[in-house]
Amino acid sequence: MSYFRPEIAAMAGYAPGEQPQTADFIKLNTNENPYRCSPAVEEAVREAVARGLSRYPDPTAGAFRHKAAEVLGIDPDWILCGNGSDDILTIVTRALVGPGELLRLPYPSYILYTTLATIQGARSEALHFHRDWSLPAEFGAGGPDLKLVFLPNPNSPSGTMISPDAILRLAERLPCPLLVDEAYVDFAETDCLSLVGECERVMVSRTLSKSYALAGLRFGYLVAQPHLITEFAKVKDSYNCDTLSIAAATSALGDRAWLAETRAKILATRQHLADGMRRLGFDTVPSQANFTWNTHPQHPVKPLFDELRRRRILVRYMDYPAWGDGLRITVGTDEQIAACLDALRRIV
Repeated sequence: MSYFRPEIAAMAGYAPGEQPQTADFIKLNTNENPYRCSPAVEEAVREAVARGLSRYPDPTAGAFRHKAAEVLGIDPDWILCGNGSDDILTIVTRALVGPGELLRLPYPSYILYTTLATIQGARSEALHFHRDWSLPAEFGAGGPDLKLVFLPNPNSPSGTMISPDAILRLAERLPCPLLVDEAYVDFAETDCLSLVGECERVMVSRTLSKSYALAGLRFGYLVAQPHLITEFAKVKDSYNCDTLSIAAATSALGDRAWLAETRAKILATRQHLADGMRRLGFDTVPSQANFTWNTHPQHPVKPLFDELRRRRILVRYMDYPAWGDGLRITVGTDEQIAACLDALRRIV
């Protein structure tokens, strides 16, 4: 006898990338930043611990919201904070999509979107990208049950982007909110933040896991018009961001020099990775994120993934039914990428 809702009993659940607990792997599988976070972050955490942790944190993460408002050029009441951007995605889905209603996403993209719809007892509609990673026209079509559209930009696994102009035109056609998931946007050439003020249906989510090297901390935020933020705040957990994460995230966002230096290193290594993969015969999509998507016209990639893992190099093998499979490789340090390319050269 099952005590669980049918949707929960039937679902497979979200499967995150492998997280080995030993240090003898070169880890290029979950799009983490290979560098240490800003020293200012470590100092902020030490100071927060010294002040004590016996009291509940600020439920609205006000310090971060004011710092983000300063950095982004918006007002604090346009910002909602979360326990990573996955928490933001969960809050938005819970608030907007009810049982039997429809959530739309592109395919292939972040598989958590479908999981969130299933948990709600909602339906999800995955519309295939064109082979050049552009969106089909029907992605902007309406429908009586359509309540939310997710659009990762840059996309995973491809690292490709839809232009802000195209996204604004899309949002103006839709009858519901469009959440632009900008988890990787700090590695890109443009963003959609200004669209939030132009169209109330556009919302932007971001995370500090990737570009700020804080995947182990868990902090993300949403930018939307204030009347939407007020409603989403009703849905979040009372204290969804803890004292240490608020202090660290606020400090991280304020260290613009660290971000610029780290971003420059990752972009340079990303180019080295892409060039190296193409020299090995891979089809590598031009990326605006901190990873590359790689297929091979002659070699099946699953055996390559298995052999890399045997050599203690983790990349992400991803197989999308009705689309195809490939290797998503995170941009690590120059030394890590050199080791990965050398191993692939020997295998191929």
